[in-house]
Amino acid sequence: MQSSIWHPFTQHGLGKQEINVAKSQGAYLYRPDGSRIIDAISSWWVITHGHCHPKIVAAVQEQAQTLDQVIFAGFTHDPAQRVSKALLARAGDHHKYSFFSDSGSTAVEVALKMAVGYWHHRGEKRQKIIALEGAYHGDTFGTMAAGERCVFNKVYEPYLFDVIHVPVPLPGAEDEALSALDDVLAQHGDDVAAFIFEPLVQGAGGMRMYAPEMLKAMCDACQARGALLIADEVMTGFGRTGSFFACDQAGVAPDLMAVSKGLTGGFLPMGITLATQDIYDAFYHEDRAKMFYHSSSFTGNPMACAAAYASLKIWDEEDVFGRINAIADHHRAATEMLQNLPNVEKVTQCGTILALHCKVDDASGYLANIGQEFYDYAMARGILMRALGSVIYILPPYSISAEDLSDIYQCISDFLNKRK
Repeated sequence: MQSSIWHPFTQHGLGKQEINVAKSQGAYLYRPDGSRIIDAISSWWVITHGHCHPKIVAAVQEQAQTLDQVIFAGFTHDPAQRVSKALLARAGDHHKYSFFSDSGSTAVEVALKMAVGYWHHRGEKRQKIIALEGAYHGDTFGTMAAGERCVFNKVYEPYLFDVIHVPVPLPGAEDEALSALDDVLAQHGDDVAAFIFEPLVQGAGGMRMYAPEMLKAMCDACQARGALLIADEVMTGFGRTGSFFACDQAGVAPDLMAVSKGLTGGFLPMGITLATQDIYDAFYHEDRAKMFYHSSSFTGNPMACAAAYASLKIWDEEDVFGRINAIADHHRAATEMLQNLPNVEKVTQCGTILALHCKVDDASGYLANIGQEFYDYAMARGILMRALGSVIYILPPYSISAEDLSDIYQCISDFLNKRK
């Protein structure tokens, strides 16, 4: 029987049957028949400590018995207060306020609106946004505008506002990227409202990685011209790159930071945008017309807040960085073997993220056939992996075992050796 559900990033016309999952635990998904799937991509990069971590489960169960939901305009509750305090402590002294939303896209959308509104309320006409080529910031219209014009959003391009995209300072192309940014700032510097970036790793753009010092150089150049910095830490936050936030490695303190995905340990949807005192003050007024006009019905949901606070406590109570470092060590040890596989152009690694950039005959990018071929091959081996076109990547939960990582590396090796 055909399902009535319209799934995301799924071409139903291909006639492929969705995979039913009955339960999850740790690094595994389980089908109704009990067969096990290794979740090698953290279920779209959201699971950090592992599926159904008992501390998060208990926190949500307890919260569900006391307060399920309340309007967040003019109301508050302890779970949200605890999350805000704990997250701001992790982010350092630069940020002072947390604005709650319900996804990565909305957290970034909020940051863009705050940046534009900030300059408006200050009476300064700064309207241009600078972003990186190959960027992906979400699927709402504002975040699509900030992202790369590609197959993801080409249909909607006539409706997107203009954004200035500059090259990513990838290894070997650093000077070109910095020079391009300097040219843009020389021409538009006094009109630039903000520079938005995915720090160190561009996720959906193909796991493209660049050095912390290059991020610092680009941010310094933008700040010198008065532009705000917006860090999209939706994927890179919560340990993915080896530090709690990727910006930490670059010594960058953004004016606005968007977080989601791993915020609740992947347990429930939530987004938060962190803001400085200066940005908050631009909207602080007796004039109600100057308030920040943005919300969604489930902003600050108490159960999501309970999950987020429990997840943040796990960082203090367990050796999470020990697990992260172990994954990174296994990735580094496997790199030489993976680099020598047929049709592998290069292997890149940042923290728990490992990516194989494969050579392909076509130039179809995200739609490259190798991606679907590998997905089917890996699923037949009981491993969930969704390649980004010709980029095969591993981004596992921190609870994954060394044995499971070895199985994943072997699966990739067998596939590429078979396909050559």
